[in-house]
Amino acid sequence: MRLALLFGSLTLALLLAVWTTQVPRPRGADAPATAFSAARAMTDIEQIARAPHPVGSAEHARVRAYLTARMTRLGLSPQEQSGPLSPGAVRRLKGAGGDPDAADNQAVNLIGVLPGKDRTQPAVALMAHYDTVVGSPGAADDSTGVAAVLEIVRALKARGPVERDVVVILTDAEELGLDGARIFFGDHPLRDRIGAVVNLEARGGGGRAAMFETGRRNGPTIDLFQRSAVRADGGTTSTSLAVFMYEHMPNGTDFTIPKDRGIGGLNFAFIGRPAQYHSADATPANLDQGALQHLGSQALEAADALVRADALPGKGPNRVYSDVFGRLMFSHSAATGWGLLALTALFGAFAAWRARRATGLTAIQVGRGLLDGLWFLSLGLVLAQAARLLAGPVAGRAGSPEAYYVLLRRLPWMEAGAVLAVLALALFLLTDARRAHPRILSGAAAVLTLAVLLVGGFSPVILGAGVIAALLSLLPGRTPLTPWGGWLGVIALIFLFGCALQGAAPEAALLFIWPVLLAAGAAALAALIDPRLERRVALIAPAAVGVLGGAWLMGLGHFVFLGVGMDLPGALALIGLLILLFLRPLVPSAGAVRPVLIGAAACLVLACGLNLAAHVAEPRSAVAEALP
Repeated sequence: MRLALLFGSLTLALLLAVWTTQVPRPRGADAPATAFSAARAMTDIEQIARAPHPVGSAEHARVRAYLTARMTRLGLSPQEQSGPLSPGAVRRLKGAGGDPDAADNQAVNLIGVLPGKDRTQPAVALMAHYDTVVGSPGAADDSTGVAAVLEIVRALKARGPVERDVVVILTDAEELGLDGARIFFGDHPLRDRIGAVVNLEARGGGGRAAMFETGRRNGPTIDLFQRSAVRADGGTTSTSLAVFMYEHMPNGTDFTIPKDRGIGGLNFAFIGRPAQYHSADATPANLDQGALQHLGSQALEAADALVRADALPGKGPNRVYSDVFGRLMFSHSAATGWGLLALTALFGAFAAWRARRATGLTAIQVGRGLLDGLWFLSLGLVLAQAARLLAGPVAGRAGSPEAYYVLLRRLPWMEAGAVLAVLALALFLLTDARRAHPRILSGAAAVLTLAVLLVGGFSPVILGAGVIAALLSLLPGRTPLTPWGGWLGVIALIFLFGCALQGAAPEAALLFIWPVLLAAGAAALAALIDPRLERRVALIAPAAVGVLGGAWLMGLGHFVFLGVGMDLPGALALIGLLILLFLRPLVPSAGAVRPVLIGAAACLVLACGLNLAAHVAEPRSAVAEALP
């Protein structure tokens, strides 16, 4: 029965996660005039992305002329703004094989204005870049953004006069270091009138579009976005965790420039189908039109809310927020996290009290469960990295742009392999078999860590995780862990993580706070029904919550992996630990341990096999043909 609940809840969670990460159906050319239509936008993409158009090329001039004509037909009265390329931009362009006379070229932005009813109010900017890297047609990056901006302007006009000006900024030289955006916000006469920016980007060729970045002190902006997002086709994909992560990454988009000037706004992008990123395969025919629909629809509704608001959002305390399965969105203040943690503590204490009265649960058993969770996380980081390295080196050691693009094309194989490696370790943990041979397990953890460091290069994260895994493998002896000890121990561990992150970065703490609250609530309900955890009805609570919580975490984990998985696939070990919050009480019975261990071994073999298969599915020789 426990085994059926374990695999049943995992399967349902996976199916729900897959469903919720699908893109909406693209709308055709016959869509209402007030709606965003991917088919209408594709007409522009097919013209813009006919061929690569890096700065200084003849195609670049053709695309600029085409866009000028399109903006004129939309009534935007476009003007050009020119500025010299920075020395770094010239070096990057020449290094990529661009125009040898690039030093004589300038970045040329296209700026147009859709007048509002009150032209004294701060304006809303719609921004995307029209240049590409050398060798890539850039159907997604960023022809999709440019075409979506044009379609958004058309839809806004169809919805009636806007309250304030809409400034369309099609920047140049973004791929060379954001030069076009710097030029506009450096000295254009309209720069000081911009009160909010909606920027559209892409990295890859498809997948759900996410609102992944905002201006600083984003509370009022998030409140407005939350109201508008429910009207978008396919809902929204957005979380304050993404904003926190992107803030601490070295990446940048055109939105970086106005953000650093203190201007608020929203940044949208899709990052699926990574093989098309900066690739010759990034053609209109290969573009995911559902991703285009999702990107454009979200941006349209956000822009519409901004241009028709009585006043643009000001600055206020950052909000903690997330979408739920892409269909709805919740948000709350940072301080609310402490209240949720207090509620978690009450639920956990009640479950522990009931379990102690019924089963004699001790603090030592809970402590052992906590150490089990820490062991899983630390060894999971190393194991996922080891499986990942079978597909190729980490990005930092790729050695050449060609090798980096090879890794991008292998990313889906890496993700599947990392998921299976973490699943294998989770199944192994649930059988409690790790206590049978602690010294052997400790030695294996140490050897695996050393191998990862030698092959993948030194990493303090991997080294620390490996040392912790090796030490914890020796503890706490051969005595089996009770179901309540294991479950409440993981809850206690995530509760501590949540408290630490709530104090340091509350925008990211929701990753821990909401799952642990659900798990503690399920534990309290199970303890109320049957504190011995022997009746089936008591186990249904964690299994049911596990379907919902697990699906949400799996969907989130997919986007996290697309962002950082190439170098840190062990991030999925953290997602796996959070899913264990719901699966930990579903430990298999003694008679089911053997088949579960066989399943764990099969998952590990398959994880390694998939990463090795990436060399055959995406060989370096074939990838070279798609390189820019």
